[in-house]
Amino acid sequence: MGLFNIFPKQKKETLDKGLEKTQKSMFSKLSLIIMGKSKVDEDVLDNLEEVLITSDVGVDTTLKIINRIEKRVSKEKYVGTDALHTVLREEIAELLTENNSQDTETFDLPAGQKPYVIMVVGVNGAGKTTTIGKLAHQFKKNGLSVYLGAADTFRAAAVEQLTVWSERVGVPIIKQSMGADPASVAFDTISSAKANNADVVIIDTAGRLHNKVGLMNELTKIKNVMNKVVEGAPDEVLLVLDGSTGQNAFEQAKQFTAATHVTALAITKLDGTAKGGVVIGISDQFKIPVKYIGLGEGIEDIQVFNRKEFVDSLFGR
Repeated sequence: MGLFNIFPKQKKETLDKGLEKTQKSMFSKLSLIIMGKSKVDEDVLDNLEEVLITSDVGVDTTLKIINRIEKRVSKEKYVGTDALHTVLREEIAELLTENNSQDTETFDLPAGQKPYVIMVVGVNGAGKTTTIGKLAHQFKKNGLSVYLGAADTFRAAAVEQLTVWSERVGVPIIKQSMGADPASVAFDTISSAKANNADVVIIDTAGRLHNKVGLMNELTKIKNVMNKVVEGAPDEVLLVLDGSTGQNAFEQAKQFTAATHVTALAITKLDGTAKGGVVIGISDQFKIPVKYIGLGEGIEDIQVFNRKEFVDSLFGR
């Protein structure tokens, strides 16, 4: 059993496997910096700073973590290097708590909001459409009726891919011709879902426009149209980020949070990278909760983010 093990065993094993590359990379680096050392001193902390930065935690978040550990070392007078893993995981878990990353296991949605409208944003190639398909599958497994809206009308491939996912999951999709007004697609999707008493609506949006102003205007227009059909919609703006891009994911987050009010994050492709530390840095720097993580291409390869289990898998046993 891990220090924070509260997940069902199968989910925990999937998470461990998905973060294996990051865990091995970080563990090997940590082992090197404490070799021959008996206590956490200034030299160890300097090297730890480098480990965290090269693990894509980000400079600002790394400095925050180092500062926390320095305070603990000062307060507790003596911290042996054998305790560094424990101290580090505790401080990172606490940091994620402060950033509103909530611990949960299920794909439940708030009661009394029907349909619950999710607008999904993110650059092309981040795993946006795949994440929508996986979420639709999980919601349907929970007995919820789901509608998909193909509002990325700038790319035929995006509509085609979402159509494949709708057929695979067995949920309806609303789409229009190429080049159609994305806001019109959103309007039709939510109107149809509302008329059929659906529980969840997931709207895909364009991953790349010519500039930030264009992106901002388009997303604002879609949101305004949604609100005309269901007051307060969208209930959630989910930004999908590719975890394997490391620091580029920070830049994507910066662009989209400037363009629209992002309320939750989904970080994908963590199984194929040693850059899993990006989850910690993005959550800390943008103060937006990580809600989902993607751990593979399979339809079941998505989990609700649990900070304690994530940190436990990140540092291993």
